[in-house]
Amino acid sequence: MSSTSVPGLARFNTSPDSAAQAALHEVCASSAWGSKLLAQRPYAAVEALFAASDAAMAELTAEDLAEAMAGHPPIGRPKPGDPTSSREQSGMAGASDGLKAEMLELNLAYQDKFGHVFLICATGRTGEQMRDAVRERIDNSPEMEREIVRTELGKINRIRLARLVEEENR
Repeated sequence: MSSTSVPGLARFNTSPDSAAQAALHEVCASSAWGSKLLAQRPYAAVEALFAASDAAMAELTAEDLAEAMAGHPPIGRPKPGDPTSSREQSGMAGASDGLKAEMLELNLAYQDKFGHVFLICATGRTGEQMRDAVRERIDNSPEMEREIVRTELGKINRIRLARLVEEENR
């Protein structure tokens, strides 16, 4: 699919740098990631944008990953008034009080161990699946967990980039 056949991609490609940088920051809070994507405009196709995102994600330092994670609220507690985090975490919306309490406890234990929020591509996952994932990952080493987080961030970024370039009007 070419840039001209995807109005949102054409708009992103031709937006002023400040507007494109702001849009990229909404996708991922890492300034290094956003700068790398911004520098490679224009993109001929959505797949080229995804490939650039994946490459930039692979190059992020631990500090860059921390900056990216800081833009994500804990699972079960989306940012008030933020439709993106609410949509992405919709699997927790109908969770029982018991599951929400367990998720809070697990989130706190995870954050205590790793120093950052539990991050997972929550789109399409149930509350139980997210709980099971944090249970499974809490015993990982910090190095292993950092690479899992990098992969999950990459998935989230692709979903958000797709929404960015598919929207007719932003």
